[in-house]
Amino acid sequence: MYRAVIVYDSRKGHTESVARGIEQGLRDGGVEVTLKKATGATLNDLKDADAVVLGSPTYHGEMMASLRTLLFEMEKADLRGRVGAAFGSYGWSGEAVPRMSETMKHVFGMNVVEPGLNVLERQGDPNSAREFGRKIAQSAQERRR
Repeated sequence: MYRAVIVYDSRKGHTESVARGIEQGLRDGGVEVTLKKATGATLNDLKDADAVVLGSPTYHGEMMASLRTLLFEMEKADLRGRVGAAFGSYGWSGEAVPRMSETMKHVFGMNVVEPGLNVLERQGDPNSAREFGRKIAQSAQERRR
């Protein structure tokens, strides 16, 4: 079975809602999913994952500090060649998603699902998160073939 871990943080619940939609899409795609808040996630949570999916809202032009801390920790893990994906919500600008994607791609050497899913708060389509999850599931399955 393919495995994915979704690690996210959420300020107002918008990013958490997107995370849950992605989780359902991954499950629809036949992937076993672990959903973790960033403050409780460890490198051990990532070790058996075929796909690592990171989510953060953009707050004052930045990702949440919990995700930034996790990204620093992730440098210690060997994630090269694994599937990575980023998602988040934003009210004004949306920088968190591309920053997470670029880090996974260029620093960790992951196969990043692009573009990441960046959802304007209160205007997100629940089906877009589910579809993004299915896209990640497909990438994880193709990676193992």
